[in-house]
Amino acid sequence: MKRYLKHGAATAIIAAMALGSSLSARTLDPNKAEDALEISKRVQCGEADGVPAVYYWSGKVYSRVQGEPDRHLFNGEGMNIRQCVKITDPKRGTGYRQVSREVMFYLDPQTNEILRKWENPWTGETVDVMQIANDPVNSHPSYPYSVDGKPFEMTSLRRQGQWMFMPIEVPLFYQNVLAGDYQDYVGNKYHAMEIFDFAFLADEILETRNPTAYPTVSWVRISDWMPWMKMRGRQGQLVFNAMGAKLKRYDDLPRVIKDEIRLNHPEYTVPPPVDDPRPNETTWTVFKAMIDAERIETKGDK
Repeated sequence: MKRYLKHGAATAIIAAMALGSSLSARTLDPNKAEDALEISKRVQCGEADGVPAVYYWSGKVYSRVQGEPDRHLFNGEGMNIRQCVKITDPKRGTGYRQVSREVMFYLDPQTNEILRKWENPWTGETVDVMQIANDPVNSHPSYPYSVDGKPFEMTSLRRQGQWMFMPIEVPLFYQNVLAGDYQDYVGNKYHAMEIFDFAFLADEILETRNPTAYPTVSWVRISDWMPWMKMRGRQGQLVFNAMGAKLKRYDDLPRVIKDEIRLNHPEYTVPPPVDDPRPNETTWTVFKAMIDAERIETKGDK
């Protein structure tokens, strides 16, 4: 075999490769279960199994208390690093599992520096700020079909010209790990609403010649006070409002996030392993574990 191909032969090979690539590429149909799931995967995951994807967001946190103006308490900078793996079920088809971990840092609204201490304006008490650092935040496996054969659907997906939009509302109402055993009778359940609004170019998300998509996302959360604020049952809520996007690489994150991760959360540069069996963490479970550990340590010192 000759070391070098003539120009005409090389051109023919390149043309044949391009033709093969174009034949394998196709346009996804959101009305088909397998394609709808693939669209979901392209929104959530990286380019391939085991390839990390990074979501970034930036915004503000407000208080809402009946009878007083809303207060701008914090700025926020956050990220989620994730990866997906293909999974197959003989009845439900080929789907994927997503694993992730995420952080969000509370910043001073004036200086934009990460807060370590915070003076509670309602109580006058200075408290330690516990940043959001949840590891893991994994998703249930997703398949084209449910156990009873119902196809996977993206009911909120809609197209407007060259754009596609996907709003998702997640109402949350469940047992609060910091409350007692009688929440059905006296309240104290965790009550929140998470709202995600994705936007992406139709060609990018639907054409499989593109290995993945890079949506923008807005995130709103309406929730109870954070436990570290020590609000002692005061009436009121927090409103988080942020915007962001899926990034092409971890290094595209802003310096304030990368510096804090390097200093205090080095494991957040990579996602959890795809076979991660751990239960998910929330601010409340992390806070409870921290308080329980502090109480054990204090008791041991006596």
